[in-house]
Amino acid sequence: MKTVTIESKIQNKGHYVPGVISRGMLYVSGQLPVHHETGEPISGDIVRQTEDALHNVELVLKAAGCTKENVVLCRLYIPDVAYWDQVNEAYAGFFGDHKPARVIVPSRELHGGALVEIEAVAELPES
Repeated sequence: MKTVTIESKIQNKGHYVPGVISRGMLYVSGQLPVHHETGEPISGDIVRQTEDALHNVELVLKAAGCTKENVVLCRLYIPDVAYWDQVNEAYAGFFGDHKPARVIVPSRELHGGALVEIEAVAELPES
């Protein structure tokens, strides 16, 4: 296994890494809508937060040499199923024609007051 890290102005207080590569696959830990480049806290509505969380997924993908087209599965956690349509719209805007397998899980409150958390699994590109 190989760990994948990203540059961040936010201190990771959890016992995990942003990504792990194992047997040709990249496993991206759940990404919240925080701004690693600026250290800014979570802000905005569910659409903005989804876009920010997907941006953070993309940071981990890039650090591992992947693109969003390498993603085979995403899991999205939201506090209420009422957000499904808005999250789906932001997600579709990010992935475009690429349609990985996906699940949206209505959960309870998320860390730090976030409205979305996104994890992903991607294939490493062939070298």
